Amino acid sequence: MQKTQNFINDNKDKFLNELLDLLKIPSVSADPAYAGDVRKTAEFVAKSLNDAGADKVEIFETKGHPIVYGEKMVDPSLPTVLVYGHYDVQPPDPVELWDSPPFEPVIKKTELHPEGAIFARGACDDKGQMFTHVKAFEAMHKSGELACNVKFMIEGEEEVGSDNLGLFCEEKKDMLSCDVVLISDTSIIANNTPSISVGLRGLSYVEVEVVGPNKDLHSGVYGGAVANPINILSKMIASMTDENNHITIPGFYDKVEDLSDAEREAMNKAPFSLDAYKKALNVDAVHGEKGYTTLERASIRPTLDVNGIWGGYIGEGAKTVLPSKAFAKISMRLVPNQTSDEITEIFKNHFQSIAPDSVKVEVRPHHGGEPVVIPTDTPEYQAAAKAMVDTFGKEPIPQRGGGSIPIVALFENVLNVKTVMMGFGLDSDDIHSPNEHYGLFNYYKGIETIPHFYKHYADLKK
Repeated sequence: MQKTQNFINDNKDKFLNELLDLLKIPSVSADPAYAGDVRKTAEFVAKSLNDAGADKVEIFETKGHPIVYGEKMVDPSLPTVLVYGHYDVQPPDPVELWDSPPFEPVIKKTELHPEGAIFARGACDDKGQMFTHVKAFEAMHKSGELACNVKFMIEGEEEVGSDNLGLFCEEKKDMLSCDVVLISDTSIIANNTPSISVGLRGLSYVEVEVVGPNKDLHSGVYGGAVANPINILSKMIASMTDENNHITIPGFYDKVEDLSDAEREAMNKAPFSLDAYKKALNVDAVHGEKGYTTLERASIRPTLDVNGIWGGYIGEGAKTVLPSKAFAKISMRLVPNQTSDEITEIFKNHFQSIAPDSVKVEVRPHHGGEPVVIPTDTPEYQAAAKAMVDTFGKEPIPQRGGGSIPIVALFENVLNVKTVMMGFGLDSDDIHSPNEHYGLFNYYKGIETIPHFYKHYADLKK
């Protein structure tokens, strides 16, 4: 792969400047106000694939935001890699907590990124990591060292649930046929400790509404005589976990997989400093389900979290109002054997059952995804491990992640292929948060590592 590496070395500035241009486009899929920018980003990705040497580049329309496709079929006897990524990003809010504008990328040095990191929304999730694949492909193709056929499917709705991706995969199953899906939307443990994600939690995401009186009321005239929906909602939410932070919803844990003591011991051998973890988050103590370590709580145990809660008067000054309605967004991370539809139904039934007669409640499901576990004894995983040995100089640690990528289960069901989740970001890169960033080391290391995956995968599949 020396020609490929030489090409990468000669084009680092170009690769960086192109990524910076991509990050300037505010492709916020959740907000209709950004629809034009989402479209502009799809066009940018399509042009990048064309410029890199891909064939049949096309922007496919969906009921939501478009999907970008491109391919390079070099030899039908070689294995085919389908690269998945997404070009949409989370909303930048709260913007006032950013140290620099979220769509004006800047490069700054940090303690974990002494060589510099790109600060911008989408830098790590997932524009930076997705673009890593585009640039790695460009280097392999233009150096004449592309060892596999490659297809790209880059979507614009991952951050809002990928609602249209399943139908697209069903309709384009032949076009998307491949031997493995390759994704970089996860992380490594540290820049000197490579890892490969072998498990993800699933997701059930709902919005709840509690309705009391038919209008906002004066809290002095009606307070104490009419139910306050915010008070009721707060009590209902609080009741769903006990003093050990164990979720109290009946049936919630019925299908949860319990790992063996040996598996848990192996998981906790991963490099981890609790003191550094607390320092990075500026917290005095960690919090979670009793009987489990921080690493376990964030990967192999299910969760229930309030992602947002609102109602009543939140403007400046005081307004003594008893609100008519209260709302909350709630996410539940799921582990193997749990399913999003079943957990959503269990939550809905429980939430309705604990509501007092003084209010009415509604549960509105948003989106979900299924948990996955990836085997480590396959050519796909072994190729990724060998590639990381080549560039990081050490064997990667298989690691279960706490996040959710719902399309991994979709690919297995629809395309009948396994997925390799070979991410290059860090958990500390503040994805979904203010000051999201992506290290220059990580960007370039990803571009250098991916070609080795192609080479090893082609060799292992012979």
